[in-house]
Amino acid sequence: MGSTIAGLGAAGLSGCAAARMFHPVGRPAVDPEVEELQKRTFDWFQHVTPRETGLTPDRWPTQSFCSVAAVGFALTCWPIGVERGWMSRDEARTRTLNTMRFFHDAPQGPEATGVTGHKGFFYHFLDMETGHRFGRTELSTVDTTLLLGGMLFAARWFDGDHADEAEIRRLAQAIYERVEWDWAVVRPNRISMGWHPESGFIEADWHVYNEGMLVLLLAIGSPTHPVPAAVWDEWCSVYDRSWTDRWGPAHLAFAPLFGHQYSHMFVDFRGVHDAFMRSKQAEIPGFDYFQNSVRAVAAQRNHAIRNPEAWAGYSADVWGLTACDGPGDFKQVIDGRERQFFSYSARGPGDRDDGTLAPTAAMGSMPFAPAEVTACLKAMKARYGAGIYTEFGFMDSFNPTLTQREGRLQHGRIVPGVGWVDGDYLGIDQGPIVIQIENHRSDAVWKRMRGEPNIVRGLKRAGFTGGWLADA
Repeated sequence: MGSTIAGLGAAGLSGCAAARMFHPVGRPAVDPEVEELQKRTFDWFQHVTPRETGLTPDRWPTQSFCSVAAVGFALTCWPIGVERGWMSRDEARTRTLNTMRFFHDAPQGPEATGVTGHKGFFYHFLDMETGHRFGRTELSTVDTTLLLGGMLFAARWFDGDHADEAEIRRLAQAIYERVEWDWAVVRPNRISMGWHPESGFIEADWHVYNEGMLVLLLAIGSPTHPVPAAVWDEWCSVYDRSWTDRWGPAHLAFAPLFGHQYSHMFVDFRGVHDAFMRSKQAEIPGFDYFQNSVRAVAAQRNHAIRNPEAWAGYSADVWGLTACDGPGDFKQVIDGRERQFFSYSARGPGDRDDGTLAPTAAMGSMPFAPAEVTACLKAMKARYGAGIYTEFGFMDSFNPTLTQREGRLQHGRIVPGVGWVDGDYLGIDQGPIVIQIENHRSDAVWKRMRGEPNIVRGLKRAGFTGGWLADA
């Protein structure tokens, strides 16, 4: 199995190597343990997602609310299950159509309660029984986007003459077209991260390199409520703040790895370039957003090898920081050194790193570093075994440094021989494992989405050129 990290220098890949990476010949061989992980993680979605509504919970087995982003990931998983022989097409079609109908027909409006969304957007979390807004959660532009990513992929995959498949395609486009992206532009050429009926728009915008690329592309590509292409230019205008070579090859940094995975689950960025990426070609031949994620993964692995804070377990084969559960918000002295721990938090090199490892950080990076990710999978299983790996794949996170607790843990438990282990699986962390392993194995999601007209329109309006987009 080839590696996209090994031997990667600051100057990037040679032209021939880049061509092989962007246009692989045939399908790569996949280790049986990788396939087993993908199947077990797929089984989690099938086990926890109600067939009638499609409301995938944010976490399980802790009683939870629905995460609309996790719903988008489940919708992406069902066709993968069909292609792998884990689910019948009839079952996948029924689950998908039930979900589409639920979200299409769910109430929308400005009220604080009794609705599922507003202006076409959906609330971040929904009540598992009613599907209405949970608590005081925000109307989320990115979580709506990840839900739409799954819907648009489903519309491309269910391409048969069956009446239900035609309805899936119709509903996906209708749900997408009613999103009023332009309403969420409350500061010049910036899309707000969200809105609350009680207080209005969130002050934060999509204005730093992170997982928000798909938000902007779907907004720019909208046939009904588009935002101007200048939104992409504004997004790129602050890239100099993110460019770094601190942990390895220079790249646009975002500390937790989910920021380098989520948009890439649905968009094949190999070989397509916007103005910023075109400007980098002389400096780094073959550089693009896919290659940027390759470098971000290399930086994370380098951080684990250097391990400047001396956390237990970090190594070349055990690594991966992202947003995930943690043991709690407290300090504790371990081996004479005071350590700060966090509960759920976005972790990365030099950013709230508390020794908590999340398997999804590595496993969801499979297309970017297949050899290194496979080695990480094997090492985690060999070292920690059933303490972290179960019938539904990996528990969300674990911390080998915290082997005993002086007070109460907010999450999880201490497992002998492992350390702290989370008690839950999280939908938004399970999804990248299934989807990105499949993108590496068969190009399944990317292949369909390269023909998705709304994403193609968004990419072209944002100034992307080259590669597969030239023929789209």
